[in-house]
Amino acid sequence: MADDATIRSLRDALAVSPDNAPLRKLLADALMAAGRAAEAEPEYRAALALAPGDPAVRLGLARAFYDQGKRPQALVVLEDLERSPDAPAAALALYARLLLAEGDPTRAARAYHRAVAADPTCADADLAEELGEVERVKVGPQPGDGPDAPDVERPAIGFDSVGGMDALKEQIRLKILAPLQHPELYKAYGKAAGGGILMYGPPGCGKTQLARATAGEAQAGFIAVGLHEVLDMYLGQSERNLHAVFEEARRQAPCVLFFDEVDALGASRTEMRQSAGRQVINQFLAELDGVQASNEGVLILAATNAPWHLDAAFRRPGRFDQVLFVPPPDQDARAAILRVLLRGKPVETIDADAVARKTEHFSGADLKGLVDRTIEGKLAQAIKDGVPKPIAQRDLMEAAKHQKPTTREWFAAARNYAMFANQGGAYDDVLKYLDKLK
Repeated sequence: MADDATIRSLRDALAVSPDNAPLRKLLADALMAAGRAAEAEPEYRAALALAPGDPAVRLGLARAFYDQGKRPQALVVLEDLERSPDAPAAALALYARLLLAEGDPTRAARAYHRAVAADPTCADADLAEELGEVERVKVGPQPGDGPDAPDVERPAIGFDSVGGMDALKEQIRLKILAPLQHPELYKAYGKAAGGGILMYGPPGCGKTQLARATAGEAQAGFIAVGLHEVLDMYLGQSERNLHAVFEEARRQAPCVLFFDEVDALGASRTEMRQSAGRQVINQFLAELDGVQASNEGVLILAATNAPWHLDAAFRRPGRFDQVLFVPPPDQDARAAILRVLLRGKPVETIDADAVARKTEHFSGADLKGLVDRTIEGKLAQAIKDGVPKPIAQRDLMEAAKHQKPTTREWFAAARNYAMFANQGGAYDDVLKYLDKLK
């Protein structure tokens, strides 16, 4: 454990050399060792601003968040770090613990196995025991088994059920819905009904909900594809799973095929060390191009929190040639989300617009956390008093004082890519949004 004298010495050294990233990380590490995570957090942030690509600094910031109980913020940092080819094994182990706490044991088990395979000293007996049930069950089919057909939904919701995002809805109407509603016009110009849109932005901002609403608006089938439904430990099985998903979408046309966390399936091949991942990407590209079968009537949407990790080949015409930024909900959208979240709960008359003004930059997930925090407070009070009371305006306002938007962590990472890796203006929308924050 670092003593106070060491910490004072490091602070004195930083006063002389404030832009020394390694020195600032040493101070942050010393504060963490002393159990002072709240003080370590701003030091890691400052070090990250000086050295944005340093995985050790990012891991330190995630640990500082974790030790303070800031799980959503820790997840945002680790989700981006986990996709990096040089992600520390300790980061994967912490990511596994957070995923398990979020109710995603399958992904947690995969992250934990990767961590232990990279560094056996990361083995955690308690975490392994919690993941025991997942580890005892092999994920995916056995060799020789055919992949199961994916579930096809028929969403009953439309764009009216999604607050805000008017510009995004209009672009989806032109790219996705218009070819279905006016097939004769597209046929006259020799344009097939299909294609892809990639949505990116901070987590929890409604990308999945918008994709589901698109299917409802088009009165089409909806297939949500998760990583666990494609990736498999057996050689060649992932490619067969991916092909089966596209084949089912073609049989169900018109159908919206939605890939969440698509960067994990289509990561940049230049960063890959194993050929198996490259084969999955090649299969994905072949399916998007309709090499073996036509994609007529298959509408492909994908979402990612880290578009900079997606292979550039996915953005060519005919694939994900439209890239849409999904920002945090604006004030009107936040008010609409709050009304939905409070529906059916005991509430007094609440001015959702006033609460929305106090929750700037909150994602939809942040707003859900705000309502959950408020309800937990009311439940604790009801247990103490023996009398349940409805949620009041002041309860939500008070909870908002103690909750910070998780989107800021995403924008901190996105800023570097938008400023220094913005080939072709791919992230101009991010820069515009960041300008509004100034």
